[in-house]
Amino acid sequence: MRLFRSPFRFPPFGGRALLPALAGASLFISGLATAGAATPPLQTAYTSQRVMNAVSVSDDGRVFVSFPYWGGGDTPGPTVAELDHDGSPRPYPDEKWNDWARTHDSDHAFVRVNAIRFGPDGRLWVVDSGEANVGGSPNPPEGAKAKLVVINIATGQVERTISLAAASTPHTYIDDLRFHGSTLFLTDAGDPGLVVVDMKTGQQRRVLEHARSTTDERPMYAEGHLLISNGRPARVHADQLEVSPDGTKLYFQPSSGPMWVAPTAALEDASLSPDALEKQVSFFYDTPTTGGTAIDGDGNLYVSDTNRLRILRITPAGQATTLVADRRLVWADAMWIAHDGSLWIPAVQLNRTATFERDGKSHLHLPVAIYRMDLHLRPVR
Repeated sequence: MRLFRSPFRFPPFGGRALLPALAGASLFISGLATAGAATPPLQTAYTSQRVMNAVSVSDDGRVFVSFPYWGGGDTPGPTVAELDHDGSPRPYPDEKWNDWARTHDSDHAFVRVNAIRFGPDGRLWVVDSGEANVGGSPNPPEGAKAKLVVINIATGQVERTISLAAASTPHTYIDDLRFHGSTLFLTDAGDPGLVVVDMKTGQQRRVLEHARSTTDERPMYAEGHLLISNGRPARVHADQLEVSPDGTKLYFQPSSGPMWVAPTAALEDASLSPDALEKQVSFFYDTPTTGGTAIDGDGNLYVSDTNRLRILRITPAGQATTLVADRRLVWADAMWIAHDGSLWIPAVQLNRTATFERDGKSHLHLPVAIYRMDLHLRPVR
């Protein structure tokens, strides 16, 4: 695939009650060896008439989802929700936090949520990208800035918010986060780079800015089509990231791939120069256009292939197999490995939204769905 640069910067994003359902048939797609005939089937866990972009399941089985402000039509509903036993989404932690359109209180409301996940502390961490501009022009100076919201699900209370304004630029779109001890790693999909937050000192640093490893330099494809936005090839810079189970490595990539790896110690060393740090980064795997990833306790990475509608399993040694290929896996996004070892896969159809369609119209096939596979994986937090 030919690599090319573009000045266009496009950050990613990703009603009715959600209904538990059963899965349909899988579609085998050749290209890599499959993970084995004994691979459990893809099961539909929930469906929704609104577009979801992330799912996280607590160790006691509570299911949380997020709904981005894109692609879902005019159907009202919460931004972050906990699913009740019947699958209905309940605003979480409360209605006020999900009422930005009315309150415009960015300190106490979600603006644009791009990721949710449980941290090692058992808290639900919410990545709120703020009023980041998604069309390439600078973010409005007076707009709501990116922040992290930390919720104690035992009490249902927001325990803290962390402003990311100090690590943001006019083109920033904070995308996702992972944990390593007292360090937070975040990706900036709008202005290529990683953000390193020291939870002990509060220091925020941008690293690998506009480096090859964080910059989307090649076309993105989904369902056999080039992704176009505003008449140009779409660009989603540093997006997916995972920390190895032993904490020594950070895997990361732009949404178009490929995947790179760097020592967490080097990324956490504020004394390293940009050039010295970049020399610590190495190529890991030539991943395809990717919507989401996960990593298990054995260090295997799970990577969605949005073009061929499948999930790849990549070993720590860089050997890949096809875990599952299924026509329903249209833009599989932020995956989650639950406490029981099941893999949860939201298929959000991002490429079918008006944002990426050449005619500027939505071609979503509702409902969208969250799938799961009972793989008996070892989870890692």
